[in-house]
Amino acid sequence: MRYRVIALDLDGTLLTPQKTILPESLTALKQARAAGCQVLIVTGRHHVAIHPFYQALELDTPAICCNGTYLYDYQAKKVLKSDPMRPEQATRVIDLLEEYHIPGLMYVDDAMIYQHPTGHVVRTEKWAQSLPEAQRPVFRQVPSLRDAAHQVDAIWKFALTDENLDHLRDFTRQVEQQLGLECEWSWHDQVDVAQQGNSKGKRLAEWAASQGIAMEEIIAFGDNFNDLSMLENVGLGIAMGNADEAIRARADLVIGSNLEPGIAAALYQHVL
Repeated sequence: MRYRVIALDLDGTLLTPQKTILPESLTALKQARAAGCQVLIVTGRHHVAIHPFYQALELDTPAICCNGTYLYDYQAKKVLKSDPMRPEQATRVIDLLEEYHIPGLMYVDDAMIYQHPTGHVVRTEKWAQSLPEAQRPVFRQVPSLRDAAHQVDAIWKFALTDENLDHLRDFTRQVEQQLGLECEWSWHDQVDVAQQGNSKGKRLAEWAASQGIAMEEIIAFGDNFNDLSMLENVGLGIAMGNADEAIRARADLVIGSNLEPGIAAALYQHVL
């Protein structure tokens, strides 16, 4: 099988814990592009939080963001396809967040907004300050998430973290049962809430079809539950060694952790 597309999750996969890309990965991906293979970022991140990685990879493809909620043309700086949350849905999520005392980060338009700073926000903003100004993700604190939900054009998703995992699991059950929205785990203590039906795999399949590419012609790398929809539906789904055992069990192939040059080795074996 000749793979025409390489689909890459970022956090926990292409990126090291220090949010860098291994030089071996950069070299192999550059060679794959030179050989005619397209490289696509498929991430839970907002498009404003992928600048350093998109530029380091020298890509010209659109990015699939917020777990498939939208397809973003990085070059033209516009959304190509999307299925955002409606303001009234976001308001109901905020009601539940307040009931459960869980702070939420709301991904909207061209920014990530929050009412109360959390450890996740503080850490990410600290990382952002280490980047050149043009590459920094946009965070904005607002007096009220509820008011902000009615003042933006698009609400992509909510990102939630809570140290009490049982508490977080109960919250996700309520969101899915009461609100009909979808919850996906993107880290061991992080849940993303988005419009039902959105997924990395679905948006990837939609984009591939528009390019005349079959899913069997795609090789994908991921590490978490929000990656399964693409790992299980491409020609070769590869899980990182640092992925949860449940993810590794459902992948076609398991490689080393995101601290090891396993992505490069897999590309040399299966693509180059």
